[in-house]
Amino acid sequence: MMGISIWQLLIILVIVIVLFGTKKLKNIGGDLGDAIKNFRSSMRDGENNEESKAQSEESKAQSKETPVKETIQSQVAQEKENKGKIIEGEITDKQVNKAV
Repeated sequence: MMGISIWQLLIILVIVIVLFGTKKLKNIGGDLGDAIKNFRSSMRDGENNEESKAQSEESKAQSKETPVKETIQSQVAQEKENKGKIIEGEITDKQVNKAV
């Protein structure tokens, strides 16, 4: 068998502890952990930046395609549909008339 046994690993561990000391090994472990955390957070930030850029480009493209007149007309139509409905706790005309 050419594998490393548990005894060989323990001997290597003792030699490393004697050479570097426990404080230095603790500091190395902490630094390595911090480096991994920073790497992961920067990867997440990079992904979020790419997604936000894609969304902003998409919204810019949509705003260029839709003229202002059509946007206003769609807002007016939406307000007409929502009249008489509860929207996020707001009371509209029909409910006020029913209460009176």
